[in-house]
Amino acid sequence: MTTTLRPSGPIQRGESGDTSRTYDVCVNGRPVGAVELATHPGFGPSAGVVRALRIDGPDQRRGRGTVAALAAEEVLRGWGCTQILASVPAEATTALRLAAALGYTERGRNMAKQLSGPAPALPEGVEGRPMSEVEFGAWRAGAVESYARNWMARGVPEEQARAKSEADHRTELPDGLATPGAWMRVLTADATVVGHLWVASREESTGERGMYVFDVEVAERHRGRGHGRALMLLAERIAHEAGASLIALHVFADNTPAVSLYETLGYRVTHHNYVKQLL
Repeated sequence: MTTTLRPSGPIQRGESGDTSRTYDVCVNGRPVGAVELATHPGFGPSAGVVRALRIDGPDQRRGRGTVAALAAEEVLRGWGCTQILASVPAEATTALRLAAALGYTERGRNMAKQLSGPAPALPEGVEGRPMSEVEFGAWRAGAVESYARNWMARGVPEEQARAKSEADHRTELPDGLATPGAWMRVLTADATVVGHLWVASREESTGERGMYVFDVEVAERHRGRGHGRALMLLAERIAHEAGASLIALHVFADNTPAVSLYETLGYRVTHHNYVKQLL
């Protein structure tokens, strides 16, 4: 039997210049599922994305998904993509096994925590206060550079990484400190600035009002003293005060200390984010 992809609609073009198209997964011409492919608006046209891959019940466990995923790679190569990205829900064990079998590498994780009970207290002598305009200017310059370098360190070409970093910060903080729904804070320990935090409100797909931790960092000379945990507790306090029931974040999979910290604070993985280079 021959498994192929057949376009089920025209190519769509997004406002950010990204393209997408849906395909039927067919066996000898018979539709047995669907796949949606796109280019990534943040990383540019050379980064392809598998937005969705579905094989219908009667045709599952027959290798259709594997063949469809390989066919998707060929389509994206034809689009000029040099890498392919996929985000897999943590509970989708079959898809996780498929990604591993096809040579995908986990690059990052989305994690979340349900909030309940009273807001956590900060350690004695530690406080959070609003970031000043001067502090914001210095933070933004450093944050754009640091975020770009994080992507470059994980194989993203410099031009793509810098473009994504600039675009993300411009989109999420269009009005700087005055951006609605954004909280920019610095953490002080005994009146000394030891770190910073950026959290923002975000409505989840479930309809819950959530908060997202965009950036959290302890100044290098103050690391190893528990300030990272204090910053995350500060994020929870902000979320509680804003009436949010969920707090979420993204972490690079190889950032073991951060992953461990989030796990001890009760965060769970919601999605695994994979990448594969297309040769």
